[in-house]
Amino acid sequence: MPRRTPRITLDRLRTPRRFPKFLGAASICVLIAGLLSPLTQAAAADTTATSATLAANDYCGGQCSDILPAGQNGNATLAQILLNQAFGSQPAHAEDQLGPYANLASGYSTLTDAKINDFFRDASFGVPADQVESTTNPGGRTDVTIVRDKKTGVPHITGTTRYGTEYGAGYAAAQDRLWLMDVFRHVGRGQLTPFAGGAASNQGLEQEFWRTAPYTEADLQAQIDNATSNNGARGQQALADAKAYIDGINAYIDASDSGRYFPGEYVLTGWKDSITNAGTIQHFKLTDLVALASVIGALFGSGGGGEVNNAISLLAAQSKYGVAEGTKVWESFRERNDPEAVLTVHNGESFPYATKPATAQGQALPDAGSVAQEQLVYDRTGSAATTSATSASTTAATASLSSAKRGMSNALVVSGKATASGHPIAVFGPQTGYFAPQLLLLQEIQGPGISARGASFAGLSMYVELGRGQDYAWSATTSGQDIIDTYAVELCQDDYHYLYHGTCTAMEKIEQTNAWKPTTADGTAAGSYRMQVYRTKYGPVEYRATVGGKKVAYTTLRSSYMHEADSIIGFQMLNDPDYVKSPGTFQSAVQHINYTFNWFYADSTHTAYYNSGDNPVRATGIDAEFPVWAQAAYEWQNWDPATNTASYTPPAAHPNSIDQDYYISWNNKQAKDYTASSWGNGSVHRGNLLEDRVKKLVAAGGVTRASLTKAMADAAVADLRAEDVLPKLLKVINSSTVTDTTAAAAVSKLSTWVTAGAKRTETSAGSKAYANADAIRILDAWWPLLVKAEFEPGLGTDLYTAISTNLPIDESPSAAHGPTGAHAGSSFQYGWWSYVDKDIRSVLGESVQGGLAQKYCGGGGLSACRDILISTLKEAAGKTAAQVYPGDDQCAAGNQWCADSVVQRTLGGIKHYNISWQNRPTYQQVVEFTSHR
Repeated sequence: MPRRTPRITLDRLRTPRRFPKFLGAASICVLIAGLLSPLTQAAAADTTATSATLAANDYCGGQCSDILPAGQNGNATLAQILLNQAFGSQPAHAEDQLGPYANLASGYSTLTDAKINDFFRDASFGVPADQVESTTNPGGRTDVTIVRDKKTGVPHITGTTRYGTEYGAGYAAAQDRLWLMDVFRHVGRGQLTPFAGGAASNQGLEQEFWRTAPYTEADLQAQIDNATSNNGARGQQALADAKAYIDGINAYIDASDSGRYFPGEYVLTGWKDSITNAGTIQHFKLTDLVALASVIGALFGSGGGGEVNNAISLLAAQSKYGVAEGTKVWESFRERNDPEAVLTVHNGESFPYATKPATAQGQALPDAGSVAQEQLVYDRTGSAATTSATSASTTAATASLSSAKRGMSNALVVSGKATASGHPIAVFGPQTGYFAPQLLLLQEIQGPGISARGASFAGLSMYVELGRGQDYAWSATTSGQDIIDTYAVELCQDDYHYLYHGTCTAMEKIEQTNAWKPTTADGTAAGSYRMQVYRTKYGPVEYRATVGGKKVAYTTLRSSYMHEADSIIGFQMLNDPDYVKSPGTFQSAVQHINYTFNWFYADSTHTAYYNSGDNPVRATGIDAEFPVWAQAAYEWQNWDPATNTASYTPPAAHPNSIDQDYYISWNNKQAKDYTASSWGNGSVHRGNLLEDRVKKLVAAGGVTRASLTKAMADAAVADLRAEDVLPKLLKVINSSTVTDTTAAAAVSKLSTWVTAGAKRTETSAGSKAYANADAIRILDAWWPLLVKAEFEPGLGTDLYTAISTNLPIDESPSAAHGPTGAHAGSSFQYGWWSYVDKDIRSVLGESVQGGLAQKYCGGGGLSACRDILISTLKEAAGKTAAQVYPGDDQCAAGNQWCADSVVQRTLGGIKHYNISWQNRPTYQQVVEFTSHR
């Protein structure tokens, strides 16, 4: 089989084990020798090792740290890619943060404040003179300097003019992530396959994002114009910053092209010739930044959707139980406002949003069996017509239309009242997956009106998006409140006209045709297809159905649709030391961000929280869970379809808080009465793993950076099912003596594991084998079996399947079927753990608040429930490791540790080693400010 370099993918990992046959060892050496003759980037740059002074505006006292694996350097020349693939060598700073990050899983138990930077890196402003690795004046400019430190290679950008500062930010971003930035601007435009190759996963990726944001060039430019014109002086400054940033990117493109140290992926994908240097790397333009922002917003900051799936499961419940009881059953599984759910704002304050109305108005539920998903892809040829390609399309559609968004990231913030120093402490960061190169990059920016260090998404790093300022730090988690509604537009004339306020109106057809051919990077055979979306004033068409016999199209309207660029103002404010000076000004800044995020803040005295997003004010009586008729009476209040603007809930109505004793967030429910769009906010949520640990720390007092980091790290290796649900399952089983030897042996192993802490950790650092491996295997095999046996008999197959579409059964670390896929680190966000918990407690006769409408395990009888648990446990215990962990392109069948392991998914030519599973932020800060301005 021919050997290939990696295909460029996001949602599927494709790490090759071979090279093309024509790149044998001898020819590799010859080729590398030839490729080393052009100037390397380091040789081409001005690298005079002048001293860099530490910034005087740093109030963290050396107590700010951060980490972002695998490393800062995400660019590699062709020679470096070939060396990596052939011999495993790494470019400088490509992997030097992976080891410390990985080691925390086995080293956290003995962590002290003095050892924090064994696992993190110093995030102080500036670079000590003896730690300067290089100093560059990009483009020969005298108004900006990029200093990189020896330890991590992070750029510290200092400008004397605003233009120069942003120019330097763009230049540094391109130095570190040019190829990745290019990939994602093409993803945002629905043009990944012509650029990077026709791998089935590339097809699925561009389809997933283009379905939800099918923007034309005019749409992208309109976003820029609107963000600029609607925000006064800050809007004009943002435009100037973006232009300077683009200039810096393009300056690096030109320099690396002429110096021949551009990313080698351009050669491997056929855009550049390694011998003649023929070919072009396209310059960036402003609309590329909006295309990039649309991808990031869709990935991490657009809560809502899923109303059609909700309607299907409601109809299934009503068909099974009748309308009244079926609705009651459905609501009990939906858990809109579960009284046992863990909350971020836990002081009892209520923030009603998207609550269930007393009498729903305008509902447009589909006729049973009438729903059909809108076709996106047409005219498939070649490799676009293969089974793998059509399967990728199905997966992409499911991901884009589900309410189970990639809600990731966590935060632990403790008030100074509970810390040893009296200063607040925060351990927080975004959980954005693991890629090579990483989606995020690190930087420090110091210039007129800007003073910050931290992480930004590649290609959007004109400002630090998550990080620290002079005397404060901030971070975010995905919140997932509902800013997406589904409308039923009644069709007229034909399938491509609809009634808008009584007038038959034509839908707008948007098309994108893509074609590809094999390259060295991606040998997928030639193919092509056409993507087609029909847009209405109520958003893109996603489904077709009938409602009461009338033909309708279901559309999705998102409040951030056509407004991804607007959030630039909030990020600009966060970087401005003259704007953010207090918890209140921090909250004011993030109110300008329309992505659905939970924002956290800490300085030397205060902590704060705010939930951002443009929450539309819905018409009275609208139930946001279900589709509604596209009629004026049911539209968002003051909605203008020309601009997609409306009335939004005021800042005070968003969950917010200052100086609560502590905050935790792991994409859990924000506050009482505040409904999240995704299912699963019940009695057991991964947020409980943080809540239980932090609450205990705060009660004891004397919290330190080390103890709070240990709490995070301990939760990061915990199995949520084993910690919070398994003890109750064992209680049922042990309600009488277990006489079956197979079941008894399994119970013994599971009990031992629970007693040991229910962790998925190695026997010793680097052993690549789990302690309590048999117990872990048994639970991984048992969970889907027990859930099915517990609930399907009572619910019936149709309803059980429908609810499983709303909320996946399981998301263990090795599960490739969850929303995050395999090897992604993030686990236990979506699953039926709350349902099992509530049902089992009911069977045991224990008190349950907000319980399910009926008892399911064994029909509610303890003995019958016990029989079900034992029979499924025996079946699970009999499954071999190879059956439970069937293997993939990374791992042999039966390799449990590898099945769980975190992989830096290749988005370019450099690959990294697997690390032991951790469920924690990708970029993470540990901060404790000692003083304030």
